Amino acid sequence: MLENKAVPDYLLFGTMGCHLCEEASALIAEAGIVFQMTEILDNQQWLEKYSLSIPVLRHIESGNELAWPFEREQLQTFLKI
Repeated sequence: MLENKAVPDYLLFGTMGCHLCEEASALIAEAGIVFQMTEILDNQQWLEKYSLSIPVLRHIESGNELAWPFEREQLQTFLKI
């Protein structure tokens, strides 16, 4: 039997060991959002774009982004876009 894995609608750009990324990840998970943690060190373009602004949540389909710091209310507003 195949496992039903949800396809993420969002990417969370960050790095391993980033406490802000962990906070953002927890907040996003609390909201019930399916997302994929994306390591910016794996891609030079991501590193150049996000190194000073991580964590950044990106909606895959639209490309809209929400940069840290954000709180629950800002996240909810972003998710409605």
